[in-house]
Amino acid sequence: MGLDLVEISPNAEPPVVRIIDYNKFLYQKKKKEKELKANTAKQQLKEIRFGPETGEHDFEFKLRHAKNFLSEGNKVKAYVQFRGRAIVFKDRGELLLLRLVKELEDYGTAEHLPRLDGKRMTVIISPKKSSAKKSS
Repeated sequence: MGLDLVEISPNAEPPVVRIIDYNKFLYQKKKKEKELKANTAKQQLKEIRFGPETGEHDFEFKLRHAKNFLSEGNKVKAYVQFRGRAIVFKDRGELLLLRLVKELEDYGTAEHLPRLDGKRMTVIISPKKSSAKKSS
């Protein structure tokens, strides 16, 4: 008849087998794996931009966004953009980013301390495992 004896569950007692077309079985198995892979959440990198003179309200607003991003399981890249002569206020930018990292301790951990790349001071915050599982 062109059918094969395929072992479905080898760990069961007694092992489960079926009489089916093996090629069709492989096709369906591959299709299920592809669907599972498509449904898995992909981690994205979300960016939040600050200036060295960012006000209190703006900071709180962006902090709320960062909390949402981390609770969804995304990474957050926060950076302070220095323009023109504002580069002399590097310490303000660093304090701002350190404060952000401190506020987000419950949601994620910083991959590194704030560092200056050209005219931009950046920090990347990864979500904690428990917060990512809550949203799933």
